[in-house]
Amino acid sequence: VQLQASGGGLVQAGKSLSLSCVASGFTLDYHAFGWFRQAPGKEREAVSCIDDSDGYSQYFYADSVKGRFTLSRDNAKNTAFLQMDNLKPEDTAVYYCAAGSSVIYSMLNSRSSYDYWGQGTLVTVSS
Repeated sequence: VQLQASGGGLVQAGKSLSLSCVASGFTLDYHAFGWFRQAPGKEREAVSCIDDSDGYSQYFYADSVKGRFTLSRDNAKNTAFLQMDNLKPEDTAVYYCAAGSSVIYSMLNSRSSYDYWGQGTLVTVSS
């Protein structure tokens, strides 16, 4: 079981970046999925999460990224994405992808709900 995140890099404020997370060893669309981030000296926080394991898509977006970030999944490729537009310096962090098998909506943005974690990819936004 593995999650492999990629796509991070250095970008200027206002630009876009797309992260990818490829799952192996399990079927991603049977699990809740989330993107989290951790900035230096801060707690890891949920950025965007989705659970559609019961056929009904439920999303979480942090207030700080609403309208700028979009989570999507390509189930055929067992891959999830995070499209990040209009990036800001405060978006600078290591971004992690995670998957969980039994997640209730009220806990969708909680780190403790997720069983599998990717290794993280660094996003740096310069002003």
